[in-house]
Amino acid sequence: MMNIEQHIARAVTPSPKRTWTIYAIHHSHTDIGYTERQEKIERYHVEFIRQALNIVQQASNGTKPEWKGFRWTCETFWAVERFLEQASEKEREQFAEAVRSGSIELSGTYLNMTELPDYSLLHSIHRKAQTYAESIGQHVDSAMTADINGYGWGYAQSLLDNGIKHLFSCIHTHHGMFALGRKQTPFWWQAPNGERLLVWNGEHYMFGNELGLCPGALGKYMIQDEFDNQLIDAHHDDIARIRMHRYVNQLEEEGYPYDFAPVMLSGLGTDNAAPNGRIMEFIRDWNAQYGDTIRIEMTTLHDFFARLKQEDVDQLPVYTGDWPDWWSDGVSSTAMHTQLFRDAQRTLRKVKRLDPKASIVEISKLNQVEQALVMYAEHTWGYHSSIYEPWHPNVQLLEVRKQAYAAEASRLAHQALDQVLFAQGAAPLYPERPFRYRIVNTEHAPAAKLVALSLDGWEPALFEGGLEVVHEGTGNVLPHQSPHPQSVVVQVTLGSGEECFLNLRKAPARPTNLTTSNTRLMGSDRVYDMEDLHAEESAHGPIRIAQHSIESPYVRIEWKENEGITSWIDKQTGCEMLAANREHGAFTPIYEVTPAADSSDQSQVWAVRSRMGRNRKGINVERSTGRLVRARPIENGPLYATIELTYVIEGMSYYALFLKVHAASNRVEISVRLHKDSVWLPENVYVALPFTTGEHHKDTLYVEKAGAIVRPWIDQLPGTCLDYTCIQEGLAWCNHTHASHPNSADPSDKPPVTDYTGSQSEELTLLLAMPDTPLLQLGSLEHGRRLVHTQQSLDTRPSTYAWLMTNYWETNFKATLGGFYEFCYAVELRHDVSAAQLSNEISTLATSFTVARMS
Repeated sequence: MMNIEQHIARAVTPSPKRTWTIYAIHHSHTDIGYTERQEKIERYHVEFIRQALNIVQQASNGTKPEWKGFRWTCETFWAVERFLEQASEKEREQFAEAVRSGSIELSGTYLNMTELPDYSLLHSIHRKAQTYAESIGQHVDSAMTADINGYGWGYAQSLLDNGIKHLFSCIHTHHGMFALGRKQTPFWWQAPNGERLLVWNGEHYMFGNELGLCPGALGKYMIQDEFDNQLIDAHHDDIARIRMHRYVNQLEEEGYPYDFAPVMLSGLGTDNAAPNGRIMEFIRDWNAQYGDTIRIEMTTLHDFFARLKQEDVDQLPVYTGDWPDWWSDGVSSTAMHTQLFRDAQRTLRKVKRLDPKASIVEISKLNQVEQALVMYAEHTWGYHSSIYEPWHPNVQLLEVRKQAYAAEASRLAHQALDQVLFAQGAAPLYPERPFRYRIVNTEHAPAAKLVALSLDGWEPALFEGGLEVVHEGTGNVLPHQSPHPQSVVVQVTLGSGEECFLNLRKAPARPTNLTTSNTRLMGSDRVYDMEDLHAEESAHGPIRIAQHSIESPYVRIEWKENEGITSWIDKQTGCEMLAANREHGAFTPIYEVTPAADSSDQSQVWAVRSRMGRNRKGINVERSTGRLVRARPIENGPLYATIELTYVIEGMSYYALFLKVHAASNRVEISVRLHKDSVWLPENVYVALPFTTGEHHKDTLYVEKAGAIVRPWIDQLPGTCLDYTCIQEGLAWCNHTHASHPNSADPSDKPPVTDYTGSQSEELTLLLAMPDTPLLQLGSLEHGRRLVHTQQSLDTRPSTYAWLMTNYWETNFKATLGGFYEFCYAVELRHDVSAAQLSNEISTLATSFTVARMS
């Protein structure tokens, strides 16, 4: 066996055909918590900027002339923000001068994010770097991201709306993959409103370290060659020479069109790494020896894109659509806290719409909510050994603190909402408080919703003889229903931004009907397992519940033992709303676990995950489907009826659906309640969503992502993830064809404007709200070779599942999914939704009316 010296001696490194320039962009990848405690990471990054300033000063004042030409790119503005908060006045001025001189550069990104943020939050954080730059007489035109594998389409719009024209993407292909089928390539990314963002689809964010540009940090991760990782630093210069020549030769062989290439690098061989002036020493020595064929130059994002624009960039390909992030799946390893995050984000939107001029809640308080939201939505999901040693103190510490961001966002958002509502007349708790309620629709679409008016524990006794709900504006008495003594449910119809007031009063005395029905076919055993012969004469309300079905004037849902929900018919059209080619009944749970030879061996539960690639399960995955074992009516009244469907399934000790069928529309609200077992092995939990407007092959699937409406498997960049996507409030199936894409995302928080063409007649739209669970699984659940966009059959309609939970990664994710959960959904078939209204209608379906008890 050859030793490393023999490998070096035999390595062939022919000179490249071109004269090359390697542009080195020096930065520190920001992982908030992966390598250390969050507050220590913050301290590190503040000190990194101080160190970078010191290197710049030493290079310019002659102390370290060998460091001349040093550049530092602040990967995230979060680090800059923390530095400016803690810096002295002198340090702040030194930093501003370094930015003005080009020695230190600002990136337009705030943090490396998942796809959880909505457009409003993205726009707010992308504005921060630009606002600071303007304060010191500068402009930010470029942004970079590292690690993450993609972005919602609205991300491009948000950057452009904040004056950022370039994006440098440093993907990480662990459980992910780069777009377009190749790295180191530029393209134009056309945003929803038609503007274009110039993108460089780059290498891994520490690829420059593997090429040897940083002394003492020569790694082996993306480059897999013959050199042993433990010995390479002792032969740094030789291996750098070999790898660099091999790299540019490979680019030439692959038809790479330029004579320059950018690489990112860190000052240490780790994430959250310090700047390193010795990189300039290596560059100086390299250029002296090899600069006639491969010259290295440290640069910034702005200067690199300026160089790129010297080429004929107008001829670059233009791609339109979504860039789904492979790494958004981490959000479902902490499903309950992701649910809190999403509720807090919706609540913040309510606050902004109820108080649009921020005259009640100070901007600083709104910023605090946003900051907590951002810190939860940042891409790091835990300590690096979270799976291998889940008991490690840092694993526990970082997990609790990560989840605390969601809890803090929830607390602050609801506190802000309370502040607005009380300023607008909501009543504090006091004796003989009026039973007067304000109902507000804060969404951008009209809606009819069931609204719960709450009573305090002692108040139901005041209405022992019954109560009435009176609409204050019309004087009409509204039908109501009480699922329990402290809740009165009514249906309210409101336009966008509209409000109404309701009052409770004692009902007039009326005789109590204790008779039995003469037409309802229910025996003395109280089992209702036959259809009534005279349904139209039945006095038991608008909704009928039988042993295997529930039926309103608008919808009929049927189920079978073991199979679950087998039919969902819209009675107005006669359409079956469950796809004929479905594999599972509606809202049926599917559980996956990949076994290890020894499930108590930490190395095996780690190793089985490390081999999964992009499958998110092993080839030996064990999949089980929930079996329906019981159907039980819960309540039935004039407004809605609720039935409980209980399933048995592996991995859970309890799983039940609660279907709330509305009497006045074909809307059905679904509550999924489950008790998940604690399992150390890699798992996935899905819920089937096999819906259609009637004919599955005619449907087009739409989802809302950060202000943009996207058609999965259609509106995507080539080579991007098909298996799942992270959405905002829900999705829709439409049986009509649209010829164009969404048109804008408005930073003023007005409803997005969408411009579609095509026939709008006889259109059906099935809306499905997913307020709690953001991951939508698309296509088959089977293990196998993964396809990316443009590899799938063009006429294939993806099957859809809500991907509730996962812990399949070997690092970073929460190891166990065990606990109690409730996730809500809503389904409604509509005949009056145009394509331009989709985003607003989905959001409105997912968002409750705001209710406040008034003085």
